[in-house]
Amino acid sequence: MMIITQKITSLAFEIHDGMARSEGKLSPTQKQLAIRTMPSLLECLSYNCNFMGILAGPLCSYRDYTTFIEGRSYQVKHVETNGKGCRKPDELELSPNIVVMQKLLVCGISLFFYLFITKIFPVEYNIDDTFLSEASVSTQLIYLCVSLMAARPKYYFAWTLADAINNAAGFGFNGYDEDGKPRWDLISNLRIIHIEFATSFKMFIDNWNIQTALWLKRVCYERSSYYPTAETFLLSAIWHGVYPGYYLTFFTGIIMTLAARAMRDNLRHYFLDAPSLKLFYDVITWAATQVAISYTVVPFVLLSVESSLKFYRSWYYSLHIVCLVVILVLPIQPRKKERREQEDYLLQQADGKSHLTLNSHSSTNNNCSQTKTT
Repeated sequence: MMIITQKITSLAFEIHDGMARSEGKLSPTQKQLAIRTMPSLLECLSYNCNFMGILAGPLCSYRDYTTFIEGRSYQVKHVETNGKGCRKPDELELSPNIVVMQKLLVCGISLFFYLFITKIFPVEYNIDDTFLSEASVSTQLIYLCVSLMAARPKYYFAWTLADAINNAAGFGFNGYDEDGKPRWDLISNLRIIHIEFATSFKMFIDNWNIQTALWLKRVCYERSSYYPTAETFLLSAIWHGVYPGYYLTFFTGIIMTLAARAMRDNLRHYFLDAPSLKLFYDVITWAATQVAISYTVVPFVLLSVESSLKFYRSWYYSLHIVCLVVILVLPIQPRKKERREQEDYLLQQADGKSHLTLNSHSSTNNNCSQTKTT
């Protein structure tokens, strides 16, 4: 139901952008995804109920799905990489076998951690009366971070397996990386390395449940006129369900995001002059991000009001208070104007550049043949 909700609303907005809004009011992304012709009933049902993503997704745009179904996905991505006319027949069909096996290996490792490691560090132990009365603050802090890290592998397993299923069917090719190797991350839902080593709240969110984050951005954040961050977090909570823990997590996420944004905007530039300062900043922000994420998502796991508030009371709502103070003291740069300026810049770039070259380590000769460096 959650995945179909994403697909139905995404399709509705893409049809609305293509058939009910003027071209000048659309962002570059909205122009790219806009649907100019009403899909048939069969096409809508195929997009919403195809066997590859009916259970765990991940979400894909209607444009990407129809391109794949029509057998044009390899050709389209190849053209985006090399330009029109620069296509090799033998490169229009690529085998996903290697990347599928790699993702299945990640699934196996994640499943092992979930079955044997996660149970050793249950999140519920964070509110155990004996633990709270006997453990020191440092022990509670370490266990908080470790228990939430241990809770993530089940999501790694489900999303990576869903991604591998789509890749095995031939869906997910996304051009080439900097080394000229094919990428199969068009609809990938997470980047594990970036999650575990995230140095900001935003970096963590951007690499966690990626397709859902894109859905929230496209249907809410980019279309909101007043409080896009708050409205996006509220929509995410409603989409997840009715458990109170969801709403406590996403309410906390709002103030965490605003506070992290204020800290980054006002302090980060002081640490960029020297590599040692930058490394120090990265280490501190990584540790702070792990604590902030763990503190924020405990109610998401506990679900109930009583358990969630018991956890926050045990920490005296300390991070809530710190974040509110930061928001009140440090200025936050407005994002609406910044987003519009960025969209205008992207439009100017699109007008002056016909296609994007993804492979920066390759060159294209006059015969439109790609020479790759190894």
